[in-house]
Amino acid sequence: MSYCVNCGVELDASAKSCPLCNTPVLNPKEIKREGIVPPFPKEKAQVEEIQRADFGWLVSMVCLATAVTCGLLNWLAFRGSLWSLAVIGACVVLWVMLVPAVIYHKWSPYLYLLFDGAAVVLYLYLIARMVESYEWFQGLGVPLVLCTCAIMELLTFAVRVFPKGILARGLYVFTALALLCVGFEVIIDLFRDVPVRLSWSAVVLTVCSIVDIAIITMLSRRRLRNEVRRRLHF
Repeated sequence: MSYCVNCGVELDASAKSCPLCNTPVLNPKEIKREGIVPPFPKEKAQVEEIQRADFGWLVSMVCLATAVTCGLLNWLAFRGSLWSLAVIGACVVLWVMLVPAVIYHKWSPYLYLLFDGAAVVLYLYLIARMVESYEWFQGLGVPLVLCTCAIMELLTFAVRVFPKGILARGLYVFTALALLCVGFEVIIDLFRDVPVRLSWSAVVLTVCSIVDIAIITMLSRRRLRNEVRRRLHF
């Protein structure tokens, strides 16, 4: 089944020209041999790639328009609460996480993580102001964000400095996950003013420790490591 290259109408197998627009029907394999000028371009055209600055401008305008619109609605029509602060904070977090990484892609990843953490802290502060309660923000929100940022910084450092194989990266990720869960439970217990005692994080820590031991064993044995890579196709 073939179609006309000009108008797209379906062609009969024996047709010499298109019955609708009279465009000649040519066999691509015979074009070079007969010296016929092909009715289609020789080179593939490509759509112009979007510039990083254009994408950043688009995200910025969408976030700004959303924040301003919700702020005006909150101020002019719905004055019962400061609900627009949650939307404005979400726009700030989205902008900080997307735009700098796209436009300033040569910056250090450690700097990106600091900006992301600061944006999340600002978002939590806006929520605390919206609900007029700051105790959880100071005692729980900020420590959790700081803990997450610190562990993510360590994970980034390990991935960039130490061996970069998929098994090694799995070791770093599972270790970071265990530390993150333990840190979260400790911070939550301190905020609740109860004795620090590992419960659910101990389960995560145990599982991650078993996985880490297995990965370390595979990394220390070259034949075992190569066999695992061969079977898992990486």
